[in-house]
Amino acid sequence: MNGKTILITGGTAGIGLALAEKLAADGNHVIITGRDQHKVNQVSAAIGCSGFVADSADGAALKQLAAALQKDNIQLDGLVLNAGVFYPQAIATSSEEDFDQTIAINTKGPFITLQQLQPLLKNPSSVVFVSSIVVTKAFPQAAVYAASKAAFEAIARVANLEFSDLGIRINSVRPGVTATAIQGKAGMDAEQQDALFESMKDTVLGRVMTAQDQIGAIEFLLSDQSLAMRSAVLEVDGGYLL
Repeated sequence: MNGKTILITGGTAGIGLALAEKLAADGNHVIITGRDQHKVNQVSAAIGCSGFVADSADGAALKQLAAALQKDNIQLDGLVLNAGVFYPQAIATSSEEDFDQTIAINTKGPFITLQQLQPLLKNPSSVVFVSSIVVTKAFPQAAVYAASKAAFEAIARVANLEFSDLGIRINSVRPGVTATAIQGKAGMDAEQQDALFESMKDTVLGRVMTAQDQIGAIEFLLSDQSLAMRSAVLEVDGGYLL
């Protein structure tokens, strides 16, 4: 796949960064977003892509992003809704602030992003939501995170109906445990992360997954090979759910 224009939210780290690097190397016009200006500039310069600062929790910033792209006459072949957070909290002790922040970034953020960028999406075009296996597999301290991902998958089903005449298709990838910066941001120290990654040796894959393990499925959904797919889910879990 080359020659396409694809925007990736949360493209400065983890799966988003790995995908941006691969798509840019293959000759696509890649646009990334992130919350930190320095990181956006650094990544954009390193891989030769365009970058915009846009916090997924900030609706005004997402509207400004859409306006800036429209001003530059950008038309998108693909949109990857990748930006997300995970704040592990038991239900009994979960704070209202963490709940609101998780929903704002993981559910409302992609909703507003899709809403604002829909006029820029070509016919046909592909939207890929980076979800999680927590939608169907229960993990302690992940209730709000699971709800935030499941909620947008439900939104995507409705959006596939409403945008059908526009040639926009929306599908999801559900990564399993993948070694990225999200573990550290979730509050896990190095020892806890090592223990988690070591436990992945018991999966069929025999190791913890990396961001590179996720990008093939996303690339497929972005490509013309997925033209007939709507609200499909690709679980990339290394056999964890077997």
